[in-house]
Amino acid sequence: MEKKPFNAFEMAQQQFDAAAEKLGLDQATRDLLRSSLREYHFLIPVRMDDGSYKVFRGFRCQHSDARGPCKGGIRFHPNETIDTVRALAMWMTWKTAVVDIPLGGGKGGVICDPHNLSDREQEGICRGWVRQIAYNIGPVQDVPAPDIMTHGQHMLWMLDELERIRGGKFPGFITGKPVGMGGSLGRTEATGFGVMYTVREAMKELGIDIKKTVGAFQGFGNVSQYAVKLFREYGGKALCVSCWDQIDQTSYTFRRESGVDPDELMGITDKFNSIDKAKARQVGYEVLPGDAWIEQEADLLVPAALENQITGANVAKIHKRVRIIAEGANGPTTPEADVEIHKRGIFMIPDFLCNAGGVTCSYFEQVQSNMNFYWHLNEVFSRLDEKMTAGFKAVSELARKKNLYMRDAAYMIAVSRVAEASHLRGWV
Repeated sequence: MEKKPFNAFEMAQQQFDAAAEKLGLDQATRDLLRSSLREYHFLIPVRMDDGSYKVFRGFRCQHSDARGPCKGGIRFHPNETIDTVRALAMWMTWKTAVVDIPLGGGKGGVICDPHNLSDREQEGICRGWVRQIAYNIGPVQDVPAPDIMTHGQHMLWMLDELERIRGGKFPGFITGKPVGMGGSLGRTEATGFGVMYTVREAMKELGIDIKKTVGAFQGFGNVSQYAVKLFREYGGKALCVSCWDQIDQTSYTFRRESGVDPDELMGITDKFNSIDKAKARQVGYEVLPGDAWIEQEADLLVPAALENQITGANVAKIHKRVRIIAEGANGPTTPEADVEIHKRGIFMIPDFLCNAGGVTCSYFEQVQSNMNFYWHLNEVFSRLDEKMTAGFKAVSELARKKNLYMRDAAYMIAVSRVAEASHLRGWV
C-alpha cells in the first residue's frame, strides 16, 4: 500500500480534535474552529522581465478572528499548498491565544520560487497579492508578516500598495517592516529569543543547569541563528546546526565538537541561509547528512526549520540523553512521534508556545505602528520575556496539575480561550 503524503492541515485538525474532546466542546464550536472562517484563492498575473506574462497562484486563510484581527505570515514557496496555509493559519490562532495576545490566526502564500525571480518580478507578486484582497485585510482585519522566503522589503511593497489603494497611511497593516519604516527593534531576534526563554524556564523547572547542557539545532534561518546565539549567552553549547543547500537542493548538518559559533557561520552563509561547506570544513566543522541533527548526543533538540521533521520513522533515532525538545518550527513533530516522545518522558515545548516570540513581537510592532510611537530595544525584549515566560508557566502548571503532555495542555488553554471568545460573541 502506497504511503499517503504528509498533510499539515490533517495533522492540525487531528491535534484540534484531541483537544476538543478533552475540553468537551459542543459540535457547533468544533465545526467553527476546525476549519478557516474565510479563505481566499486568487491568481496574480505578473509581467516578467523578458516581457512575457506569468500567472501565480496566491492564498490567504483567516482561521479565526474571535479574539482580534487575524495575524500571520506570507510564504513564497514553490511547494506551497492551500492545506499548508490552512494548517499554519489554525496554528497561529492557537499561538496568539496561548500567549494571550488579542489577535486571531491567519496565513498567506504564493506558489513561486524567489530564487528564480528578479526583485522587480517579486515586487509584482507582492503588489498583485495585495490588490486581490485589499479590502479583506488591514490593521483592524488581518495583519500579514514575513514567513519563509519573504522579508522586510516584500512587506514594504505590500504596505505601499495597500496605502495607494486605500488612500491613507496604515503602518499597522503589516509587520516585519524594516526599522525606520515602521518596524520594531528586536523583531529579527524575537522568535529565536522566545524559543530560548521557554527553554530557560523548562530547564529551571527540571532542575537542569543550562551552563552544562548541549543543544542540537535543525535549521539555520532566522529562528535557529538567534536561538543558538542566546543559548550560548546562557552558557550552553550548540553542537550542530543544519541548513538547506540551494546548489545541491539538499540539507546538511554542520557539527563541531567545540561548539557552533553562529556569527562565524553567518560570515560564510549566503542570502538564502545556505552555509558554504568548503569554508565550514576549513574552520573545523564536520559536514554530515541533513538528518544527522536528530541523532546527536545532546540534552536539547531544537527543530527550527520545517514541518514534519520528527516522525514515526525517525523518532527512535533521538539519543537517550535528550531531555527537552523545543519546537522552533511550526508542526515539526507528527502525532505518531508525539506518542513515543511522551512515552520516553522527554519534555516537549510545543511549537505554538515555543515559537510564539515572533508573533508576540509582531503584535508589539503593530501596537507601536498604530500609536506611531516606538519603544527602545530593552523594552521590547523585557516585554517579550514577560509574555513568553507567563505563557510557558500557564501551560506547564496545567500540564503538572492534570498530568498532561505539554502539547495537550497548550492546546487546552488556547482552544478554550478561542472557544470562549466565540461563545461570548454569540457565534455558537
